[in-house]
Amino acid sequence: MNSRRKCLVNFLSVSFSSLSLQAKGQTPGLRRSVVDQNWIDPGRQRNVPVRLRWPDENRFTGPWPVVIFSHGLGGTREGGLVWGEAWADAGFVVVHVQHTGSDLDAVRKVTRTFTEQRALRTLAKPGQLIARLLDVSFVLNEIEQRHSARQDLWRLARPTQVGLAGHSFGAHTTMGMAGQRYPGFEGVSEPRLASFIAFSPTVPMVGSAQRAFERLSRPLLSITGTRDSDVVGVGATPEKRKAVFAALPSGDKAHLVLTDADHMTFAGQIGSTAEIVPREPITRELQAEHHARVAAITTDWWRATLQADSQARSRLEAPKHLGVGDLWQVKK
Repeated sequence: MNSRRKCLVNFLSVSFSSLSLQAKGQTPGLRRSVVDQNWIDPGRQRNVPVRLRWPDENRFTGPWPVVIFSHGLGGTREGGLVWGEAWADAGFVVVHVQHTGSDLDAVRKVTRTFTEQRALRTLAKPGQLIARLLDVSFVLNEIEQRHSARQDLWRLARPTQVGLAGHSFGAHTTMGMAGQRYPGFEGVSEPRLASFIAFSPTVPMVGSAQRAFERLSRPLLSITGTRDSDVVGVGATPEKRKAVFAALPSGDKAHLVLTDADHMTFAGQIGSTAEIVPREPITRELQAEHHARVAAITTDWWRATLQADSQARSRLEAPKHLGVGDLWQVKK
């Protein structure tokens, strides 16, 4: 493991331009279908906080497909609120995972502001990515065990063919679980994951993107915006995020670029939690429209790739209501 971590240093130190910096905000009056729990990985003696969003039993009889969401650097299990609500309302169980060591508590140990880029970069360690990958595998194990034990509403869930999404550092987590290769590290092979959504991904800044992504054979949707740039001072550009799609192998891949959307657009947060880094007025003005657009397209993505929904697949051929200048591409 130590050798793998050393091999990842160069990659991670320059590629965390897609870090998502989410401020902790309280969610007053959680619905009965939203439950916070702390899961313990005994093998690592590690606490893994999760937020569970359950579908409405009166509308969806099951089995319910499952989607996991991974937050960015400085985030919590509250991350991805907008996306999680949309997916749960469409009949998916959503598991928001909090990653100890790269969450808000970790950030607060090194800085009190999300604009102090040098301090934030001290958390961009190879071991944190590995810990996140292990968190996802642990969550998949827990889902299987809880379903087998018919625990709570897990009896209605489908523990196989799970989807994984993540924003920023969570996009790194998502791409890693999908099979991304790193210098000196061949990456992860996790067959229980069937489909992926990467919010604000980026191409490796060291080595060939085509080689890094060549094992990503399963369905993957990459999402970015024309203002989705550098937030921690490592030279990221919207062009480098857009370049992810071109480097992906063929086979059920798609790409969405929203005009004037920035990095925090894709954290799926609202209110003060989306305003922790400087933003342009146009981005703030368009946020609600962008959120609605992304929620609709990503919901259809899960329906098409996790449920073989032919109508959703048809809608994804040419999504409606895209904005002026928005880009949608499909690679079959």
